[in-house]
Amino acid sequence: MTPALFAGIALAHLVAAMSPGPSFVVAVRVAAGTGFRAALAFAFGLGIGAAIWAGAALFGLALIFQIVPALHTGLKIAGGLFLLWIAFQLWRHAKDPLPEVEAGRAPSLVAQIGRGIATQLANPKPAVFFGAVFIGLVPPGTSPLWMALILAMILIDETLWYAFVAYAFSRGRARSAYGRAKTWADRVFAGLLGALGARIALS
Repeated sequence: MTPALFAGIALAHLVAAMSPGPSFVVAVRVAAGTGFRAALAFAFGLGIGAAIWAGAALFGLALIFQIVPALHTGLKIAGGLFLLWIAFQLWRHAKDPLPEVEAGRAPSLVAQIGRGIATQLANPKPAVFFGAVFIGLVPPGTSPLWMALILAMILIDETLWYAFVAYAFSRGRARSAYGRAKTWADRVFAGLLGALGARIALS
């Protein structure tokens, strides 16, 4: 492992993190619906989830999937069903007004971190990236120190990107625009997540 290769892995992951997917859809909804602090906690949860996927890839997840294909199938079905559940909740509450975001009434930050982790672990995009692309970028025999640095970089990359999303979509102007379009916007988000969930579960 060299610094140049490390930088290349960091860049490849950042591009993958920034590409739209289920985590982005949910992050936008959390930021606009609950405010910056909750969305920042959610972003940190997404970062932890990405680091878990990366760690699993480094320690043989792809090999385990080859040996036990049923495990891969089971994880895909579980992830698809989780996304369908999120989609159902979005559709069900689409007409509900946005809650007032006040410091004393902010959602539990620990719960938002847990939600971010669960959303990321159910998301097939990082599973594909870390199980196929990422694992091919890390050379065999990489030292434990470099592996630790790679996992830390994954956590920071993912968290910083979604922290930016949290900031952008929790500002007053963005929140007001979202509030005016909430019913149809939530149903569009629900439709996207539902389609992704069904595709994952049935593929």
